[in-house]
Amino acid sequence: MTTTTSTVDLGTPIQGVTLYSFTRFWHSRQMTFGELIREAARRELGPGLEVVGFQSIRGFPYFDDEFVREFQSIVDETGLLPTALGANADAGMRRDRMLSPDELVDYMTPQIEAAQRLGFPIVRVQYSVTADDMERLLPVAERAGVTLGMEIHAHHSPNHPTMQRLLERYEKLGSPRLGFIPDWGATMVQVPRSLLEKWRRRGIAPEVITAVDEYWNGKHGHGGLTDEEQERQLHEFAEFARSLGAEEIAFELAVNAVTLFGHAPLEEWRDILPWAVHTHGKFYEIDAQGEDPSVPAREIIDLYVKEGYSRTISSEWEGFHWNDWENAFDVIASQQALLRDAAARSGSRMIVDPSEARSIRGWV
Repeated sequence: MTTTTSTVDLGTPIQGVTLYSFTRFWHSRQMTFGELIREAARRELGPGLEVVGFQSIRGFPYFDDEFVREFQSIVDETGLLPTALGANADAGMRRDRMLSPDELVDYMTPQIEAAQRLGFPIVRVQYSVTADDMERLLPVAERAGVTLGMEIHAHHSPNHPTMQRLLERYEKLGSPRLGFIPDWGATMVQVPRSLLEKWRRRGIAPEVITAVDEYWNGKHGHGGLTDEEQERQLHEFAEFARSLGAEEIAFELAVNAVTLFGHAPLEEWRDILPWAVHTHGKFYEIDAQGEDPSVPAREIIDLYVKEGYSRTISSEWEGFHWNDWENAFDVIASQQALLRDAAARSGSRMIVDPSEARSIRGWV
């Protein structure tokens, strides 16, 4: 343990991982749900364990008691701690119209109840759920004994009007059952180099790759986009990509250039951290020096430590969308080594022991 003489109560984040990082192993049927959990535990990538409900659980949010017993047995066997269950707020699931507020609340309710049955203390919520919806879901969360965490994900940022409206409602309601889940993909310093490498391997023209990089850099310093700004930039960049001869992949390039990699300044997280109930430690790559070239992980951890954050951080490797040459378990281990080193350099540490994580007051 790294000691410090500071009078400030430093945060001690808890290490964890989301099974979403291992999507390639899951979709290719190389590993089962239970095998993924056991391998994460064997490689000491916990103690925190996050699961996306619709991805990992057949029939979600409905399942029988036998599945609950099997899951709890695996958790007991591995010593991992269920941290967050990823729910989906699919307001656009109908072809003819968006779900009404009543329909969306009804859609979210069994997902919250599923978290209770499986022992997850936190439910990840998505921005289709408005401040009014969150207030209506609060009694559901209170009955289930779980906390609702709104994910702040690119193209949003903490200062985005959508998130500020939620913050205002949280402050009005004053409930510990409402909070945020920061996603580090909202604060990046460049387009991942591994994505540019993948495009090179696909034979995309160098001038197109350079254009994507330069377009993103040109928008740097701008926080979360409004929905209108995002739509305008998507069309703007797609047309630009077509002008360079990239007709077949124009929209793919536009999505990457505009929506996935956020520009939110690091300081925006400061005001939201007191309301952070969990974190997605989003990253796309770790370089040969063991650093993250696209997400300022060290700076983020320093802020977390100094702001007293002592909750879980799920390593979330989303580079699997294009990176098919690295092993997800190895990449996660590299990122977690970086985060532990960053916490130590900031005068604190990452908690990796399950029993100690359980003892941290308010970790969930």
